Amino acid sequence: MMKRHFQSARRAGIGLSLGLLLGLSACAAVGPDYTPPAVSSPAVWNASLQNGLREGAGDPGLAVWWEVFQDPVLTDLVQRAADGNLDVSRARARVREARGRRGLRETDLYPTGEGSAGASRSGSGERETRLYSVGFDAGWEIDIFGGLRRGIEAAEGDLAAAEAGLADVMVTLAAEIGRNYTEARTLQRRLQVARTNRRIQEETYALTRSRHEVGMGDALAVQQALANLEATRSQIPLLEDGLAASFNRLAVLTGEPPGALDELLAEARPLPVVPPAVTVDIPAETLRRRPDVRQAERRLAAQTARIGVAEADLYPRLRLAGSLGLSAANTNDLADWASRSWSLGPSLSWRIFDAGAVRRNIEIQTAVQAQSLADYEATVLGALEEVENALSAYVQEQVRCAHLAEAAAAATEAEILVRRQYEAGLMDFSNVLDAQRTLLNYQDQLAAGRGAVAKNLIALYKALGGGWSLVPAAVGS
Repeated sequence: MMKRHFQSARRAGIGLSLGLLLGLSACAAVGPDYTPPAVSSPAVWNASLQNGLREGAGDPGLAVWWEVFQDPVLTDLVQRAADGNLDVSRARARVREARGRRGLRETDLYPTGEGSAGASRSGSGERETRLYSVGFDAGWEIDIFGGLRRGIEAAEGDLAAAEAGLADVMVTLAAEIGRNYTEARTLQRRLQVARTNRRIQEETYALTRSRHEVGMGDALAVQQALANLEATRSQIPLLEDGLAASFNRLAVLTGEPPGALDELLAEARPLPVVPPAVTVDIPAETLRRRPDVRQAERRLAAQTARIGVAEADLYPRLRLAGSLGLSAANTNDLADWASRSWSLGPSLSWRIFDAGAVRRNIEIQTAVQAQSLADYEATVLGALEEVENALSAYVQEQVRCAHLAEAAAAATEAEILVRRQYEAGLMDFSNVLDAQRTLLNYQDQLAAGRGAVAKNLIALYKALGGGWSLVPAAVGS
């Protein structure tokens, strides 16, 4: 009776101890609790919203901005890049790594168990002894001061940062595809301009040469016409080289070898058409959307938790350990309960002296947190700057293109008039040369400018955080 009473009391004591330990482990964790830093963002953008820009809330087209241009080739390239780009594959692998590390950290909260079995033979002289054993050891570190929980918190911050990093790669990738695609179409248009002007100058050269042959012109005009023609011809290889480079870049961005997209892109197509209106969110909403800002904020949260992990080393670690074993001289006796051995009890460890290593580590983690905070604040400022610059560039390039269009139209009319007067003998040939050079210059600038407008709009979409729809629902899959 007394034995049973003692065993009941022992079990009750063990249960009470476990309950107390669990209660202690639920206490507040060491280290600072994370609070997202306050962001001081302007209420409105500093740049003037004009030329189609307008303030609004939540442009639905921003998530899939490439569809705004109504170019099926561009849409196809963006999707190919999302599926095959190597930077995306690397970012997805980082998410899987972070998810695995978070899961690994979570296992620290649970008990561990390990089974063992062994057989040994020993002897002295003619005497031989055999020993067989099986056993099971279990242990559980009680997270009294929350160091393990802070470790999980840090791992969750790293995972969220990796997911935001994947989104940032997607946003950047879509913009790179759009920029290089626009560059390719711009170069195709510039090639058309150069070839058209080459044809005009070939006709002019033929005219001056024929006039010289019949005694109506001088050799100087012939050489000037030839020099003008060859100068235009010399520009074409540069444009063709740039076009080949843009094709190759697009192929690599989609995860294909250079040249893989030449057939798809060879046919010259118009530049992507800029929409008449573009909605721009307020700065605060843009900062919330941008994945690079979210990534920097989550890294700050993870580093704040690591201060708690470091501070936990200031306090003792409590571990509940137990073992159960069976050992006998032969395997048949292992089933005999009398061969058992067991142990159960808590153990306490505490770094009483470490020459200040723990406190130095706390100082290190705190300093790293200060760096993470500075990185976050710099990311916020950089994001605001990027949007402001993109807004200004988009508006001003449109203004510039409007003037270039007028200049190109005037140069076209002037070249026709000057050439006619020269053919009639009313104008010196130097005026024809000047008119043709001016025409080529303005037409080339106009083609490049219209491409720059489209590229600046793509840069604006990127700065606003557009393109997140490329991130799959199961991030990192």
